[in-house]
Amino acid sequence: MEIYVVKRGDNVDSIAEGFGIPVETLIMDNQIAYPYRLAVGQAILITDNPNSEEKPFLYINGYAYPFINSDTLDTTLSFLTDLSIFSYGFTTEGNLIPPPLDDEWMVKRAREAGVRPILTLTPLGEDGRFNNNLISILVQNPEVQERLIWELGRTVFEKKFGGVDVDFEYVLAEDGEKFAGFVKRLTQVMNMFGYQVSAALAPKTSENQKGVLYEGIDYRLLGEAANRVLLMTYEWGYTYGPPMAVAPINMVRRVVEYALTKIPKEKISLGIPNYGYDWPLPFVRGVTKATTISNKEAVQIAIDHGATIYFDETAMSPYFYYWQYGIQHEVWFEDVRSMKAKFDLIKEYGLSGAGYWQIMQLFLANWLLLEDTFTIL
Repeated sequence: MEIYVVKRGDNVDSIAEGFGIPVETLIMDNQIAYPYRLAVGQAILITDNPNSEEKPFLYINGYAYPFINSDTLDTTLSFLTDLSIFSYGFTTEGNLIPPPLDDEWMVKRAREAGVRPILTLTPLGEDGRFNNNLISILVQNPEVQERLIWELGRTVFEKKFGGVDVDFEYVLAEDGEKFAGFVKRLTQVMNMFGYQVSAALAPKTSENQKGVLYEGIDYRLLGEAANRVLLMTYEWGYTYGPPMAVAPINMVRRVVEYALTKIPKEKISLGIPNYGYDWPLPFVRGVTKATTISNKEAVQIAIDHGATIYFDETAMSPYFYYWQYGIQHEVWFEDVRSMKAKFDLIKEYGLSGAGYWQIMQLFLANWLLLEDTFTIL
């Protein structure tokens, strides 16, 4: 497959003719909406020459909420190994809290598609809020752990899940070792019944990295405790932060290089964002709030405002500026070029998987490129 960057004067007909492919294929693969306008600098995937060479195997999981569009889920399932359903919480007593919306239909769809459904566990309390105090209560109390592990086992069995993903953020430094101990205990129990356990890890670049997001996450201990891990290599650009790439490849590389000093590559999945952000300018910390947008929506914004899309060769990410109601905006998102950079990094370091946060919006060109690059397990 090839990637073509739109130039001034291009249209879908001229691009399709230039590559000798049906214009309908170009439109469908790149989700180009009627009346088929393009943005200068837009990356287009050309699917005229699929890869026939032997491809490395890759484990793929995608996170999704129960309110995902059913058509989006069905289309995406054909590219997944696991579907991580987000999310289950728990009480201070260790009782499991299910998602507010029914998730059994997702488990059923995944099973029918040959995809393993995964129960995602987060420190979500009875009030519906994330609470790292729950983590402290859990990891410091063996009885609470025992009850929660029992409830997880019962729920996984009754609902026909294939495993558990532990997605705990902001683990306190003093809880780090005990948190890894809980993951190890959960893994030992689940593995006895044929279920896998994974853990999502904050993107550290060094062992003693400061910050509440990192200090309680011990890569070595968690790598030993879980069957596999997901490096959450995104959110450098985030809602309340300054405008920048969500997953700049130079920073992602640093996380991978550190992780490989603590965890076998066979256990590591690279986290990949499936979204972008739109910041109003000027950025003022504590005041400015970015809007989360899909990658398809980002391109449409550029088209609607006549903006040129640029590509940062260091971050390997697309971005652009536009004006609306007298306010300038800066947008960073993902396209097939930035995805290819991540796929190349996976191959370079021999990682065994990739995990998408999240699959709520369909990005078909990404999946087609992924399938052309790897053999999905």
